[in-house]
Amino acid sequence: MRVRRVLIYLWAFPTTSLGIVALLLACTRGRVQVRIVEGVLEIHGGWITRFLRHGTLLAGGASAMTLGHVVLGQSARLLDQTRRHERVHVRQCERWGPLFVPAYLLASLIAWLRGARPYLDNPFEREAYDFDGGGSNSR
Repeated sequence: MRVRRVLIYLWAFPTTSLGIVALLLACTRGRVQVRIVEGVLEIHGGWITRFLRHGTLLAGGASAMTLGHVVLGQSARLLDQTRRHERVHVRQCERWGPLFVPAYLLASLIAWLRGARPYLDNPFEREAYDFDGGGSNSR
């Protein structure tokens, strides 16, 4: 069972490495807080908070963002509120591995080209919202 878990982490590592780069950047640009919850690195504060508030294409910013086994959040409170939703994305990263980010972006593009909402109608987001009952503030 442990070997399987290690293989899952390795499969998701290309996406996780993007989250690690975000952590390294955050550490050089202000105070950041890090914790490990259920085998997932959760990071908030400093540059991460500013990026999620102002650097995404979502109106009002994003509360949290998952990159493999790393979840970036605006605050500890928002990480707690969005945990169920973001763990769906962690599992998606475990399934899709290095293809997760391209597949996610392609799904948003297809939704947009069809006249749908690129974020809310993205199948990856719909799965996450369906799991958490649509109640988390994951935007």
